[in-house]
Amino acid sequence: MRKVLALTMAAAMVAGTLAGCGGSAPAPAADNAAAPAAEAAAPAADAAAAPAAEASGDFDWKKFDGEEITVLFSEHTYADAVEEKLGEFTEKTGIKVNYSSMPEGNYFEKLNVELSSHSGSIDVFMTGAYQSWEYATAGNLEPLENFIGTDLTSPEWKYDDFIPAVIDALKWDCVPGHSVGTGSQWALPMGWEVNILTYNKKILEANGIQPPKTAEELLEASKKLKEFDGSGTYGLAVRGLPDWGTIHPAYMSMYSTWGAKDFEIEDGKLVSKVNSPEAVAMTEYWVDLVKNGGAPQWATYGWEMCGADLGAGKAAMMWDADRGGYTQNTPGSSNEAGNMAFGMVPYPEKAGKTAADMKSNLWVWSMAMNADSAKKEAAWYFMQYFTSPEFMLWSGVEKACTDTPRTSVLNSDAYKQSVANAEGYYEAFSTISKNASIFFTAQPYFTETTTEWAKTLQDLVTTNKYSSVQEAMDQLKVTMDELVSDLGVE
Repeated sequence: MRKVLALTMAAAMVAGTLAGCGGSAPAPAADNAAAPAAEAAAPAADAAAAPAAEASGDFDWKKFDGEEITVLFSEHTYADAVEEKLGEFTEKTGIKVNYSSMPEGNYFEKLNVELSSHSGSIDVFMTGAYQSWEYATAGNLEPLENFIGTDLTSPEWKYDDFIPAVIDALKWDCVPGHSVGTGSQWALPMGWEVNILTYNKKILEANGIQPPKTAEELLEASKKLKEFDGSGTYGLAVRGLPDWGTIHPAYMSMYSTWGAKDFEIEDGKLVSKVNSPEAVAMTEYWVDLVKNGGAPQWATYGWEMCGADLGAGKAAMMWDADRGGYTQNTPGSSNEAGNMAFGMVPYPEKAGKTAADMKSNLWVWSMAMNADSAKKEAAWYFMQYFTSPEFMLWSGVEKACTDTPRTSVLNSDAYKQSVANAEGYYEAFSTISKNASIFFTAQPYFTETTTEWAKTLQDLVTTNKYSSVQEAMDQLKVTMDELVSDLGVE
């Protein structure tokens, strides 16, 4: 059943109660992308759905002593850090946490089943900005301005300390095509990621290859490194599974750097642009890159396999989340730990692009509250505890949760010192952050459209289904236009 029914039902349920999906909507912005993360070190401005001034005076962390909540997370170092401190949270609050996690490949399927049941079986869960577009329009998310700045919020929590572009990526007014950054606060950031190149400097040096800076250099290096150390070794690890996770990191970063867009608004409708000249040229490049420089089993690769191959020395380079390479480089984490260095986003010189055009699609791992939870206050205590400046300083410095969403942590000497031994990391992260954003158009069919996109990429790389990339992208455009055809844009 199409989500139009869910949208209609959600609107009926939440009208008059949800600030973001009900009531008056802000005017549409000119650009569909979130504000760049360049304002990374600036304090967060007051939100459109502005939280009230934070509570003052003594804060009662034991107010919900004896309550029990259920938390479901995807397996991740962010989640590992939370799990390690669950005992301290319970000791501080008296709130018992039933915690479970699972691999990302199974996680969203499980979460979708739980949320669609509206049973309230989960109180807090892990999500991303893209998924919250779907969950918010379906009435699954509790708007957090109901808690931020109230007497349920500790004065030490400090909403304004979140990096503006990161916290704003989790706000939306639920109008397809409208930019993120306005409307309700649907989730809180656990960490954010830019997508940059990680390379094994030992392997590149042994093969006489300089770290690639341009798309052309990346393609040449990846081809040269095919079977650099025998069968199974290869140049560049990138994702290839037939789902949205393949589109959003490296592919979308290159796609945006090339100047292509997923959708544009025309005559009050979202219209796919995946068959534009820029989109086709970029995808032709990508297919060549994967076929001739990627993993032999690329079509089975998510981020876990990419990182594992990089750490094992099977892949000479990886283009994925910055912290994916970082965690493979920490002492004792992999066979190749200590040999990694970090680059930027390769830009296509033949398309007239320069380093100034580098763009990274932004990902924000977040935690959200189930609108059907019967333990919302206790759930909010969990959320604020595990997004507090104190917790995030510890997790950012001690637990390799390097992409902190808090300005105070990012600017701290302890944080800078903790990443100092990762060659090029702080430079790459701080540089790319200036042009990092969400380059997808906000709309509730994100999963469906990007899954079709990933399937098309798989067909182009692994089959002879299409006579050309142009033919494939023409057909993909038709499919994507149909998927969003019931969405009107105000």
